[in-house]
Amino acid sequence: MAVKEIKKDIYWVGVIDWDRRLFDELIPLPEGTSYNSYLIKGKEKTALIDTVDPTKEDVLLDNLDDLEIEQLDYLVVNHAEQDHSGAIPIILELYPEAKVVTNEKCKKMLIEHLLIKEDRILTVNDGDTLSLEGKTLQFIFAPWVHWPETMLTYLTEDKILFSCDLFGAHLADSNLWVDDESKIYLSAKRYYAEIMMPFRNNIQKHLEKLRELEIKIIAPSHGQIYPRPEFILSAYREWTSDQVKNEVVIPYISMHGSVKEMVYILTEELIKNGITVQPFNLAQTDIGELAMALVDAATIVIASPTVLTGAHPQIVSAVYLANALRPKLRYASVIGSYGWGGKMLQDITAMINNLKVEILSPVIIKGYPKEEDYDSLIRLANEIIEKHKNL
Repeated sequence: MAVKEIKKDIYWVGVIDWDRRLFDELIPLPEGTSYNSYLIKGKEKTALIDTVDPTKEDVLLDNLDDLEIEQLDYLVVNHAEQDHSGAIPIILELYPEAKVVTNEKCKKMLIEHLLIKEDRILTVNDGDTLSLEGKTLQFIFAPWVHWPETMLTYLTEDKILFSCDLFGAHLADSNLWVDDESKIYLSAKRYYAEIMMPFRNNIQKHLEKLRELEIKIIAPSHGQIYPRPEFILSAYREWTSDQVKNEVVIPYISMHGSVKEMVYILTEELIKNGITVQPFNLAQTDIGELAMALVDAATIVIASPTVLTGAHPQIVSAVYLANALRPKLRYASVIGSYGWGGKMLQDITAMINNLKVEILSPVIIKGYPKEEDYDSLIRLANEIIEKHKNL
């Protein structure tokens, strides 16, 4: 994709990765992604903010050639992860006068992971500024978004926040600017759910810090640029808040139909009483969709058959993910069936120690649900309904 000018002397020189469908060998990318790199020309100095994934470094170099960048003074590194930093070695080779500008924690990571020589790195502190003459960069530390070394860069004259992974979205789109807020909302929410949600308490603090700045444009490291920053700032305030919605998420697997029937009974009873229910058959579910649903939900009900003596492996994987993502759930329960015995319930409850939830009455049955089992599921539904009245 060709170089695009954001404002006078400020350029997007990144790469759109249309075909990538998996990130970190874990996260599905149904809409591809982008690696956003930005070039800023001052009157005397030139700075590049972040690079791109090493698989696409040739495109970044072509973009710099198109702009006829013969001298690069600074390479600002907001984050050491390779999709941002992977092209640093080739940039430093081609621009021997360039200095890497980053914080002390990131410096150590760049030395360890990319073997960058220490004498090529200039370290900055939180709030420090760097003048390009006519363009001034201010560095804002934002640890644990989503790594411990992350920082943001603010261009003071143009009031542009280069926000690194914060406010990003895995989205390949030929339009550089957000023009469909409903589309970017879903992509950004999915990105938040899969990557940022475990750090929501830290992000709350960073959002408060950003209130001190006048921000006219937010330019993240993935996805499109926000010409109306309040849209994504408001969304993040909602997602990171402690407020939950009248929603129940039910990840489930059913081997022989018993668990599926239990999920159906519970779902129908909850819906009849005005609760939004999102069941996810893990045999078919994109795990990112489950993560998105967990952002706002008040309750999770984990539904599993017993395999050998424990939970189904796909349930184990989903529960592990939910525990790692630390959503703001209030309540949790487990339903499921077994053939002859086992410790499925104990396995699952032991895996959700990160979730600060109240455990509601589990319903574990033998075989296919019978009349008394239907009654137990209705009781669980009523318990959830009562709890949700206090949301």
